[in-house]
Amino acid sequence: MSEDGAGRNLGRMSEKRAQSDADRVPTPRSATTGWRARILIAFLCTVAAVTIWVTNSALTDRFTANTRNRAELRLALYSANLQAELSRNAIVPQLLAKDPALIGALHSGDYSQSTARLISFVEEIGAAQLMLMDGDGRIVAATDRTKLGGSNRQTEFFINALRSNVTVFSETRSEAGAFRFTYARRIDNQGQALGVIAVDVDLQKFERTWAGISDAVFVTNSEGTIILASEPRWRGLTEADALARQPADGAIERAIRATADWTALPADAYLRGEAVMRKDARIPFRGWSMTSFTTYTSVRERVNAVLALEIMGFAILLALGFYVLSRKTALRMALFQRESASLRALNQRLQREIAERERMQESLAVAEQSLAQSSKLAALGEMSAAISHELNQPLAAMKTYLAGARLLVKRNRPDEALSSFQRLDDLIERMGQITKQLKSYARKGGTEFYPVEMREALNSALGMMEPQLRQRKVRISKIVPEEPVRVMGDRVRIEQVMINLFRNALDATRGEADPEIEIILAAGETVTLTVRDNGPGIENLDDLFEPFFTTKQPGDGVGLGLAISSGIVTDLGGRLTARNGQGRGAVFEVQLPILNEDIEAAE
Repeated sequence: MSEDGAGRNLGRMSEKRAQSDADRVPTPRSATTGWRARILIAFLCTVAAVTIWVTNSALTDRFTANTRNRAELRLALYSANLQAELSRNAIVPQLLAKDPALIGALHSGDYSQSTARLISFVEEIGAAQLMLMDGDGRIVAATDRTKLGGSNRQTEFFINALRSNVTVFSETRSEAGAFRFTYARRIDNQGQALGVIAVDVDLQKFERTWAGISDAVFVTNSEGTIILASEPRWRGLTEADALARQPADGAIERAIRATADWTALPADAYLRGEAVMRKDARIPFRGWSMTSFTTYTSVRERVNAVLALEIMGFAILLALGFYVLSRKTALRMALFQRESASLRALNQRLQREIAERERMQESLAVAEQSLAQSSKLAALGEMSAAISHELNQPLAAMKTYLAGARLLVKRNRPDEALSSFQRLDDLIERMGQITKQLKSYARKGGTEFYPVEMREALNSALGMMEPQLRQRKVRISKIVPEEPVRVMGDRVRIEQVMINLFRNALDATRGEADPEIEIILAAGETVTLTVRDNGPGIENLDDLFEPFFTTKQPGDGVGLGLAISSGIVTDLGGRLTARNGQGRGAVFEVQLPILNEDIEAAE
């Protein structure tokens, strides 16, 4: 279908649709009813929003006040319990300082019964620990037998107790971070100080009780240092430092904190990113005070429960309103049914287009087959170029040996000429092996591998390159191991790789005043053959092993040597790499799997 025809069809469909819409123009009464329904729904939404806002404000204030009152009562109860515990233990040192048995033990130095007596007292008193110390601060009796013999000579409570004639109180922080609260009093007899009795007050039990509630509670001393807390890591810090350790963990938590506070009054502080209310209480003991932080969670839950009911009610009313309006959509269904006919026509058109595309795909398959045949022809051309490239070296050597043999015959030196003919015979045999090898390479996998001695292959390859090396007068430095180095492969293909690398190195040093080629054969976990020259190096290392890529002048090479060599090394299970030397020149490395005795025996 042409674009003009499609435009005409769309124009006719639009005219028909406009005509059908004109036939269904609502009467003034139906239009008035629709506007009234819309206004009613808008009014209902406004009333719902105002009602929810007023309800939220009123209930938030009411429930927040109730939560604050409960927090004040809870804080008063905690402070009273703490004060009662301190008062109950404060009288214990005064009573024990007058115990005749303890005084007699300090006089006589016999403390065999003192520890048992203190243990009997602690069960009645409920203190954390009782300790009896002599005048030198040595613990002579204690409810904790592991502390017997220890010294408290330098502790604060011992020094203050010896200097005072009343009960002294001290708070010290242990290495674990918890605070130790101790009442101590000097034991006198006839004006002579015999020792000190100390009572440890167990205030950590309050911390254990606070750990099970949702509120955060801590007690500070007169210096503002937290000595008891529901969060153990707050001990020893000031209130500001403790709150600074409770930020919101991330951006999401901070965003939730900012949006969740709409149901609560302004927060007094934030703990773990959650708004809390703060309440303080004074403890009538050495300037201590208690602070609690109560979350607004219960307030939010109770307010949101009421708001949910209101929202549900308004949602039902809105649903009814939308239901009334949705009835009008039934009138539009007729129009959609009429349009479905045009959609069916469009579907038929699409089916025709799909059939046309299927025919195009069949044509594309035929084109792909033609392209595959062209690829085969291109591979055949590449192989013929490779044969020409690989036979070029033996032909050049044969030409050199023939010229030498002719000269030797003229000079009546037939023995030396026979040696040249022998080399010619070797070259002819090698050309036959190369053509055989290239045929097997074209078949991909028709060649069998056998152990190859790399030193012999290297010497053979250098022998093939001997005429060119003599003509160029290149200095060759060769480093090979004394022990045999063997790999599993095909010697002809390995020599082919070596000759390609030697020829490239020879061509790279063509413009050098003192050409030099370094050949290193090393054996370790792999066999590595390194060919290094002192030429200008390689500019484009990325495309070096691509077919038909060459840096030589036209006529000097077609760029297949390194591509073929890389394929041979890969087939042998190794890899061929190239890089530039530190100073000048290029470095080529051939790495092949070494053949050890176990692999050879298995073969």
